[in-house]
Amino acid sequence: MEKPNLLIFDVNETLLDLNPLKNTVNEALQNDLAFELWFPMLLQYSLVETITHKYHDFTEVGVATFKMLTGKMNLSYSEEEIRKILSQIKELPPHPEVVDALQKLRNENFRMIALSNGKPSVLREQLKFANIDTYFVDIISVEVVKKYKPHREAYDHVLKKEKVPAERAMLVAAHGWDIAGAKSSGLKAAFIRRKGKSLYSLSEKPDLEAEDMLDLAEKLVK
Repeated sequence: MEKPNLLIFDVNETLLDLNPLKNTVNEALQNDLAFELWFPMLLQYSLVETITHKYHDFTEVGVATFKMLTGKMNLSYSEEEIRKILSQIKELPPHPEVVDALQKLRNENFRMIALSNGKPSVLREQLKFANIDTYFVDIISVEVVKKYKPHREAYDHVLKKEKVPAERAMLVAAHGWDIAGAKSSGLKAAFIRRKGKSLYSLSEKPDLEAEDMLDLAEKLVK
Protein backbone atom coordinates (compact mmCIF):
# COMPACT_ATOMS: atom_id res chain seq x y z
CA MET A 1 0.00 0.00 0.00
CA GLU A 2 1.26 3.47 -0.91
CA LYS A 3 1.74 5.55 2.22
CA PRO A 4 -0.95 8.28 2.56
CA ASN A 5 -0.03 11.96 2.73
CA LEU A 6 -2.98 12.86 4.94
CA LEU A 7 -4.49 11.06 7.93
CA ILE A 8 -8.07 11.97 8.85
CA PHE A 9 -9.09 10.81 12.32
CA ASP A 10 -12.55 10.11 13.62
CA VAL A 11 -12.72 11.29 17.24
CA ASN A 12 -15.28 9.58 19.49
CA GLU A 13 -14.30 5.99 20.27
CA THR A 14 -11.42 6.08 17.79
CA LEU A 15 -9.32 8.57 19.77
CA LEU A 16 -11.40 9.23 22.86
CA ASP A 17 -12.73 6.73 25.40
CA LEU A 18 -16.52 7.01 25.66
CA ASN A 19 -16.75 5.00 28.89
CA PRO A 20 -17.19 8.04 31.19
CA LEU A 21 -20.19 9.15 29.09
CA LYS A 22 -21.47 5.57 28.97
CA ASN A 23 -21.37 5.31 32.75
CA THR A 24 -23.11 8.66 33.19
CA VAL A 25 -25.91 7.75 30.76
CA ASN A 26 -26.40 4.28 32.26
CA GLU A 27 -26.57 5.72 35.76
CA ALA A 28 -29.04 8.42 34.75
CA LEU A 29 -31.34 5.95 33.00
CA GLN A 30 -30.84 3.25 35.64
CA ASN A 31 -30.02 0.66 32.99
CA ASP A 32 -26.69 -0.93 32.07
CA LEU A 33 -27.70 -1.03 28.41
CA ALA A 34 -28.97 2.55 28.16
CA PHE A 35 -25.88 3.91 26.38
CA GLU A 36 -25.90 1.00 23.92
CA LEU A 37 -29.50 1.93 23.07
CA TRP A 38 -29.03 5.70 22.94
CA PHE A 39 -25.79 6.06 20.95
CA PRO A 40 -27.03 4.10 17.90
CA MET A 41 -30.20 6.22 18.03
CA LEU A 42 -28.04 9.33 17.91
CA LEU A 43 -26.24 8.03 14.82
CA GLN A 44 -29.49 6.87 13.21
CA TYR A 45 -31.21 10.23 13.56
CA SER A 46 -28.13 12.14 12.43
CA LEU A 47 -28.50 10.17 9.19
CA VAL A 48 -32.22 10.97 9.12
CA GLU A 49 -31.23 14.65 9.27
CA THR A 50 -28.92 14.24 6.27
CA ILE A 51 -31.29 12.13 4.20
CA THR A 52 -34.18 14.56 4.78
CA HIS A 53 -31.96 17.59 4.00
CA LYS A 54 -32.20 19.00 7.52
CA TYR A 55 -29.44 19.93 9.91
CA HIS A 56 -29.44 20.23 13.66
CA ASP A 57 -26.05 19.95 15.32
CA PHE A 58 -24.94 16.70 16.97
CA THR A 59 -25.68 18.03 20.46
CA GLU A 60 -29.28 18.85 19.52
CA VAL A 61 -29.75 15.43 17.92
CA GLY A 62 -28.24 13.88 21.02
CA VAL A 63 -30.67 15.67 23.32
CA ALA A 64 -33.67 14.80 21.13
CA THR A 65 -32.80 11.10 20.93
CA PHE A 66 -32.02 10.92 24.64
CA LYS A 67 -35.47 12.35 25.34
CA MET A 68 -37.00 9.71 23.02
CA LEU A 69 -35.26 6.99 25.01
CA THR A 70 -36.38 8.34 28.38
CA GLY A 71 -39.94 8.16 27.09
CA LYS A 72 -39.50 4.49 26.23
CA MET A 73 -38.19 3.87 29.74
CA ASN A 74 -40.98 5.83 31.43
CA LEU A 75 -38.52 8.33 32.84
CA SER A 76 -38.72 12.09 32.72
CA TYR A 77 -35.88 14.59 32.47
CA SER A 78 -35.95 18.27 31.62
CA GLU A 79 -33.93 19.46 28.64
CA GLU A 80 -31.54 21.19 31.04
CA GLU A 81 -31.00 17.93 32.93
CA ILE A 82 -30.38 16.02 29.70
CA ARG A 83 -27.84 18.58 28.52
CA LYS A 84 -26.02 18.29 31.84
CA ILE A 85 -25.90 14.49 31.56
CA LEU A 86 -24.61 14.60 27.99
CA SER A 87 -22.05 17.34 28.76
CA GLN A 88 -19.79 14.51 29.96
CA ILE A 89 -18.82 14.09 26.31
CA LYS A 90 -16.65 17.19 26.66
CA GLU A 91 -14.47 15.48 29.28
CA LEU A 92 -13.35 12.20 27.76
CA PRO A 93 -9.82 10.83 28.13
CA PRO A 94 -7.88 9.58 25.12
CA HIS A 95 -7.43 5.83 24.87
CA PRO A 96 -4.19 4.89 26.67
CA GLU A 97 -2.02 4.49 23.55
CA VAL A 98 -3.32 7.48 21.59
CA VAL A 99 -0.81 10.13 22.69
CA ASP A 100 2.20 7.93 21.95
CA ALA A 101 0.70 6.97 18.58
CA LEU A 102 0.02 10.56 17.55
CA GLN A 103 3.52 11.58 18.61
CA LYS A 104 5.03 8.74 16.57
CA LEU A 105 3.03 9.77 13.51
CA ARG A 106 3.97 13.43 13.94
CA ASN A 107 7.64 12.45 14.23
CA GLU A 108 7.24 10.82 10.81
CA ASN A 109 5.77 14.06 9.41
CA PHE A 110 2.28 12.75 8.77
CA ARG A 111 -0.22 15.56 8.27
CA MET A 112 -3.15 14.87 10.62
CA ILE A 113 -6.70 16.21 10.77
CA ALA A 114 -9.54 15.46 13.18
CA LEU A 115 -12.98 15.08 11.56
CA SER A 116 -16.10 14.59 13.64
CA ASN A 117 -19.88 14.69 13.52
CA GLY A 118 -19.74 16.74 16.72
CA LYS A 119 -20.47 20.47 16.76
CA PRO A 120 -17.34 22.63 16.40
CA SER A 121 -17.20 24.05 19.93
CA VAL A 122 -17.71 20.64 21.56
CA LEU A 123 -15.14 19.01 19.28
CA ARG A 124 -12.48 21.56 20.18
CA GLU A 125 -13.28 21.27 23.90
CA GLN A 126 -12.99 17.50 23.67
CA LEU A 127 -9.57 17.50 22.05
CA LYS A 128 -8.27 20.24 24.33
CA PHE A 129 -9.47 18.39 27.45
CA ALA A 130 -7.79 15.21 26.20
CA ASN A 131 -4.64 17.29 25.54
CA ILE A 132 -4.29 16.06 21.96
CA ASP A 133 -5.55 19.11 20.04
CA THR A 134 -2.04 20.29 19.11
CA TYR A 135 -1.34 17.15 17.07
CA PHE A 136 -3.80 18.19 14.37
CA VAL A 137 -3.20 20.78 11.67
CA ASP A 138 -6.96 21.26 11.49
CA ILE A 139 -10.02 20.25 13.52
CA ILE A 140 -13.12 19.95 11.33
CA SER A 141 -16.78 19.42 12.14
CA VAL A 142 -19.28 18.22 9.55
CA GLU A 143 -21.19 21.39 10.37
CA VAL A 144 -19.26 23.08 7.53
CA VAL A 145 -21.19 20.98 5.01
CA LYS A 146 -24.22 20.25 7.23
CA LYS A 147 -24.16 16.59 6.26
CA TYR A 148 -23.19 13.90 8.69
CA LYS A 149 -20.64 11.21 8.02
CA PRO A 150 -20.74 8.86 6.17
CA HIS A 151 -22.09 11.29 3.53
CA ARG A 152 -19.46 11.84 0.85
CA GLU A 153 -19.50 15.63 1.19
CA ALA A 154 -18.05 15.37 4.70
CA TYR A 155 -14.92 13.63 3.43
CA ASP A 156 -14.74 15.63 0.19
CA HIS A 157 -14.67 18.89 2.14
CA VAL A 158 -11.47 17.83 3.90
CA LEU A 159 -9.86 16.70 0.64
CA LYS A 160 -10.68 19.97 -1.11
CA LYS A 161 -9.48 22.07 1.81
CA GLU A 162 -6.22 20.16 2.00
CA LYS A 163 -5.87 19.90 -1.80
CA VAL A 164 -5.15 16.19 -1.49
CA PRO A 165 -6.57 13.55 -3.88
CA ALA A 166 -8.74 10.90 -2.23
CA GLU A 167 -6.27 8.10 -2.94
CA ARG A 168 -3.56 9.95 -0.98
CA ALA A 169 -5.70 10.35 2.15
CA MET A 170 -6.61 7.78 4.80
CA LEU A 171 -9.52 7.84 7.23
CA VAL A 172 -8.79 6.26 10.62
CA ALA A 173 -11.89 5.09 12.47
CA ALA A 174 -13.28 2.47 14.85
CA HIS A 175 -16.67 2.39 13.11
CA GLY A 176 -17.66 0.17 10.22
CA TRP A 177 -20.04 2.82 8.88
CA ASP A 178 -17.26 5.44 8.77
CA ILE A 179 -14.93 3.03 6.97
CA ALA A 180 -17.71 2.28 4.47
CA GLY A 181 -18.22 6.00 3.86
CA ALA A 182 -14.54 6.69 3.33
CA LYS A 183 -14.03 3.76 0.96
CA SER A 184 -17.08 4.71 -1.10
CA SER A 185 -15.59 8.20 -1.40
CA GLY A 186 -12.30 6.86 -2.76
CA LEU A 187 -10.18 7.29 0.36
CA LYS A 188 -7.92 4.74 1.93
CA ALA A 189 -9.19 3.56 5.32
CA ALA A 190 -7.76 2.06 8.50
CA PHE A 191 -10.02 0.26 10.97
CA ILE A 192 -9.14 0.38 14.67
CA ARG A 193 -10.52 -2.72 16.35
CA ARG A 194 -11.83 -1.18 19.55
CA LYS A 195 -13.67 -3.55 21.88
CA GLY A 196 -17.13 -4.40 20.54
CA LYS A 197 -16.55 -2.74 17.16
CA SER A 198 -16.72 -4.58 13.85
CA LEU A 199 -16.67 -3.92 10.13
CA TYR A 200 -19.74 -3.94 7.89
CA SER A 201 -19.19 -7.06 5.78
CA LEU A 202 -21.15 -5.76 2.77
CA SER A 203 -18.88 -2.76 2.19
CA GLU A 204 -15.33 -2.51 0.85
CA LYS A 205 -12.66 -3.75 3.21
CA PRO A 206 -10.29 -1.23 4.81
CA ASP A 207 -6.72 -0.97 3.57
CA LEU A 208 -5.40 -1.57 7.08
CA GLU A 209 -6.70 -3.06 10.33
CA ALA A 210 -5.02 -2.42 13.67
CA GLU A 211 -5.53 -3.48 17.27
CA ASP A 212 -5.14 0.10 18.46
CA MET A 213 -3.68 3.42 17.41
CA LEU A 214 -0.11 2.51 18.28
CA ASP A 215 -0.38 -0.64 16.20
CA LEU A 216 -1.60 1.50 13.30
CA ALA A 217 1.24 3.99 13.74
CA GLU A 218 3.80 1.20 13.64
CA LYS A 219 2.27 -0.25 10.49
CA LEU A 220 2.24 3.13 8.76
CA VAL A 221 5.81 3.93 9.71
CA LYS A 222 7.20 0.62 8.39
